[in-house]
Amino acid sequence: MNPPPTVAPQPPAAVGASPEVRVAVVEDDAGLRGSLERLLNLSPGFRCVCSCGSGEEALKLIPRDPPDLVLMDIHLPNRSGIECTALLRQQVPQLPIMMFTVYDDANTLFKALRAGACGYLLKRARPEEILEAISEALRGGAPMSSEIARQVVAAFQQPLPAGRADQGLSRREQEILDDLLRGFANKDIAARLSISIFTVKNHLRHIYEKLHVRSRTEVLLKFRNAPSGSDNRPSP
Repeated sequence: MNPPPTVAPQPPAAVGASPEVRVAVVEDDAGLRGSLERLLNLSPGFRCVCSCGSGEEALKLIPRDPPDLVLMDIHLPNRSGIECTALLRQQVPQLPIMMFTVYDDANTLFKALRAGACGYLLKRARPEEILEAISEALRGGAPMSSEIARQVVAAFQQPLPAGRADQGLSRREQEILDDLLRGFANKDIAARLSISIFTVKNHLRHIYEKLHVRSRTEVLLKFRNAPSGSDNRPSP
């Protein structure tokens, strides 16, 4: 019997089974890039469809056949992963890009989010955490390593100044916005207000429309960047 190949082929998809998640990897470290490729190709339901060692290569190859998600290193030669993320999002606006980096400071995190990143994962994450983060991002979430999530929460636990009352939010929407800015997940907001998660999501949709944003991340950035004393937060 011949020895098995280095990367085992995936079995044929069963009828009704979910298609494979197509992931592009942008990482200048050849050893780590190879490890990520193997992880994806050997994990059922995932496949590495593009592997790039630089931002220039990613900008050339990824838009030709966009994957379901890009796993993007920040420290790349010549062009940073943050710059590459912003340029890719210009070419493929709906492309989810998750940062995969050693940088765990809040400043780099918010730069990446402003560039269009949908998540932020540290390289010390376990293989199963990487796969779950990819799945969470494709479900519409914003996955982050626990250390990063704590920094985000801390950044928004500062007292919120009173702001303008021209956003048209209802009292319930204001309550949900306050909890969102303090880092509470949807399920926690639902429990605190004794309402269902469906109701929380429905209110959030209305909040996003009124604040002219598209996601929880954009809400956080909107209020984080507001000048002190002139926050866009609606008053009670």
